Amino acid sequence: MSKLKIAIQKSGRLSESSRKLFEECGIKISNGAGTLKIVASNFPIEILFLRDDDIPQYVEQGVADIGIVGENMVFEKNKEVDILEQLGFAGCRLSLAIPKEENYSGHGFFINKRVATSYPHLLGKYFTSNNITATVEEISGSVEIAPGVGLADAICDIVSSGSTLLMNGLKEVETIMKSQAVIIANRNILPGKKLILEKLLFRIRAVKNARENKYILLNAPREAITEICQILPGMKSPTILPLAEEGWCSLHSVVKEDEFWDRIDQLKNAGAEGILVIPIEKMVL
Repeated sequence: MSKLKIAIQKSGRLSESSRKLFEECGIKISNGAGTLKIVASNFPIEILFLRDDDIPQYVEQGVADIGIVGENMVFEKNKEVDILEQLGFAGCRLSLAIPKEENYSGHGFFINKRVATSYPHLLGKYFTSNNITATVEEISGSVEIAPGVGLADAICDIVSSGSTLLMNGLKEVETIMKSQAVIIANRNILPGKKLILEKLLFRIRAVKNARENKYILLNAPREAITEICQILPGMKSPTILPLAEEGWCSLHSVVKEDEFWDRIDQLKNAGAEGILVIPIEKMVL
């Protein structure tokens, strides 16, 4: 039976998150320490461990059928691949940063400046779209030290928390793009492998839906149920069960995690008590 070949980063945060995703999808893979290729024991996939900046090219060329990589790298490499799914982890942004003692008044700061980056394609497009003439100094690794050693006046690099910039005496001034992990695919996947890909995406989407939603249980007087249902409608409608205490009901529903805190006061004001919020392991829509 043919196997779907998946390229992931060989080490680092994106690699760890990708492995965790496979685990949550019920796919068993070995540790693979020191190896460049492993096969899942219970699902027809083969995982290739590569440098993240090589993944778009390998997927375009069909060495791998799909890959998990940051959007920033997909757009920087500009290869002929399709983005199939945003995965919601490895969030970061590609930003411009300057020495913290510099005054920043807008895009004009970068005119005739030297900017160090590992993302020359994206930075060049950004400068062109904003009519900025600047010198792009392409370097790989340790971009943040470039201003301190006199190589550049500013940098363009990936930022997560911003702590690395602060440690190197820099401040973030412009965001070029926001990024997260995505699944990219070769545009000519064989039909047999497409079936495996569809099954994999089904599992991944069930995991994603579970991460983004929470199961909520609460008790409320029967007369408050109509109002609470309007606050917390759930996927279709909440499940309502009578309690042993006369006139009271238990209501079960699903709510998006980022909406829950906005609704909690409304629920309490409507009469909800004993509110429980529980993680969901898988959620199939």
